[in-house]
Amino acid sequence: MSKLTKPELLAPAGTLEKLKWAVAYGADAVYFGAEFGSLRSFAGNFTLDDAQAGLNYLHERGKKGYVALNIYPFSDEYDKLTTLAQQLDEMGADAFIVADMGVLAELKKLNLKAALHISTQANTTSSQTVLAYKELGAKRVNLARELSLEQIQDIQFNVSSQIETEVFVHGAVCFSYSGRCAISDYLTGFRANRGECKHPCRWKYSLVEEQRPGEYMPVFEDKRGLYFFNSKELALFEYLPAMAAAGVNSFKIEGRMKTVHYLASVISFYRQVIDGKQFTAEEGLKLLSRIPNRGYSTGFTKGTVKPDDYSVGKSLSGAESIFVGNVIKCDGGVSTIEVRNKIHTGDTLEVLKPDGSLSTVTLTDPLTDSKGKCLDFANNSQYILITEDLPEYTILRRIN
Repeated sequence: MSKLTKPELLAPAGTLEKLKWAVAYGADAVYFGAEFGSLRSFAGNFTLDDAQAGLNYLHERGKKGYVALNIYPFSDEYDKLTTLAQQLDEMGADAFIVADMGVLAELKKLNLKAALHISTQANTTSSQTVLAYKELGAKRVNLARELSLEQIQDIQFNVSSQIETEVFVHGAVCFSYSGRCAISDYLTGFRANRGECKHPCRWKYSLVEEQRPGEYMPVFEDKRGLYFFNSKELALFEYLPAMAAAGVNSFKIEGRMKTVHYLASVISFYRQVIDGKQFTAEEGLKLLSRIPNRGYSTGFTKGTVKPDDYSVGKSLSGAESIFVGNVIKCDGGVSTIEVRNKIHTGDTLEVLKPDGSLSTVTLTDPLTDSKGKCLDFANNSQYILITEDLPEYTILRRIN
């Protein structure tokens, strides 16, 4: 991809710590939610103090921060939502991500400095709708996940340079049209379009015959059981050059509830793709399989969705690596490691640096903790020292 067409890499941040990880691994912009108004009620989310600290951190490094206010609020919640938006606007939020037409209209009345971006929850599938949002004050529209590449290209042709567009390129997807599923509401009382979805589409199911209540008959896709609602995760790295050439402005990664290992692995990979590094499908999927996933699919992008786009026979594919530690500082060629999983003397570990480079290190010397004590192994929450010059935020992981 040339510099002229290089889109923004937009990464998720469920917490202030994850925001810093996203920046370290190459995000151009980060999106997060406050304690109210976001479609990820269980992501951790940001207090107002966190939001101010996060926006300052981003702006000091030339990055942007977008705040998700994409719930569908009830009438008596608008005052709370607009007050929150004004507070975040004063803090320097670069944009608000909204889905509800009323929220869009009310925020436009406030003459905020922040831009208004339309969420994927709005399910925008046409250039006519994109341009309608432009007339209503939006600067950017996230195109629906249910579009094919050809449809995205057609939209881009018709909205050319009039308004920014954004596409989700990686992460979990909804079994239904994004955000329109009522299974969580029905089975648990937690509403998907209020940020409370409990993801029953990912639960394990059995068969019950009408005349035999309470008698569960297993229906096997494989030995793990039946997961017939369970979509694979999106991985569109092969489509990025075509979408960039069409004029898509921003590539978005899903995952405000995911771990820092997920953020590091996924953001660094897509940073390299956007910057022009080429991976075969096999190479890309192998790297992305370092982290827990439900299998990968290109979803609707190829034009059709087939049974293979669902995790037939799998609830979770697992991961090809175990995240065992990360570098919190380096001084004089000695790196301090925060241990996240058991590490043994003699382990050979894969090293992922914030620039995306991979290498290995073998811990031949006895492990030493931060107080100089020699250890045969170190457990979660301990700190150890290794004689390696590794930058802060470097990941250490054991390959399965």
